[in-house]
Amino acid sequence: MSTNPNQQAKADTLNDIYEELSKVVVGRQKECKLFLMALLSKGHVLLEDMPGMGKTSLVKAFSKILDCEYKRVQCTPDLLPSDVTGVSVFNPKTSEFSFRKGPVFTQILLVDEINRALPRTQSSLLESMEERQISVEGGAYELAEPFMVLATQNPVETQGTFPLPEAQLDRFLIKLRMGYLSQEDEEDMLENLGNDLPFDRLANILDASTIADFQKQSENVHVHPNVRTYIVKLAHETRQHPLIEMGISPRASKAMYQAVKAWAFLDGREYVQPDDVKDLLPYVWSHRLILTSEASFHNWNTENLLAEEIVKKVKLPEENVERVT
Repeated sequence: MSTNPNQQAKADTLNDIYEELSKVVVGRQKECKLFLMALLSKGHVLLEDMPGMGKTSLVKAFSKILDCEYKRVQCTPDLLPSDVTGVSVFNPKTSEFSFRKGPVFTQILLVDEINRALPRTQSSLLESMEERQISVEGGAYELAEPFMVLATQNPVETQGTFPLPEAQLDRFLIKLRMGYLSQEDEEDMLENLGNDLPFDRLANILDASTIADFQKQSENVHVHPNVRTYIVKLAHETRQHPLIEMGISPRASKAMYQAVKAWAFLDGREYVQPDDVKDLLPYVWSHRLILTSEASFHNWNTENLLAEEIVKKVKLPEENVERVT
């Protein structure tokens, strides 16, 4: 059977992306794939881990392989909402105010250490992440496409951090933790990179037009009705579990629906498998759940509760879920 030229071109592009990223980031192919999935789903990423784990390096490397405008906001407690969105400036020569755009007016926005900013500054990103626009002093300003927020944060136990409110967390399609490298990958990093992170040698692989085309193709990935039912049943299980105080919202179900289509697209499939849902559960839903105090007392967290309780309560669809032509 001959290979579809479009499928081969897409596969070559994705391989080029992973190859470029490996020049700077070692052992993080799954994280890179999750970033791409979020980009194709028009979602945002929250990356949480201890300092020194390479969060910012991964985001910078990812932004470099995109031929898109990139800006960075370094969050501190004295950062103001206007430092992110922009501010009106009075011009004494014309006696008029003009709007000076903030760093949010870009395509790829790194919000570094987001939980070091005060809650009111964190909330200044809500409208841009959900509606792709900014409202300032009675005026609405559209943002460019694609628009993606890649935020890093230190664990909430770290001194000098302000936990993100539930409404802010819900705007992120996925939340992930990088964890430590394997011994082999860490040795490879020291041998091939050392202190040198050659960001300037990374090639632009994806431009805005290609991203838009991939987004459209992933949107057209087939989702069998039984897979949709599987997502909804899992969501309902979170809403009635005794250890969960606040379960998954309909918005979170929609987020999963979008994410699994992009995940299948990146795997070269034109249809979603039930295992795609299981694979993405800890990334798409874990940060949206609120557990009871009893769950915390018994050392449950959202990830293992999803994996060991919720998934086991819903039967996996057994029917053929491929597109029937």
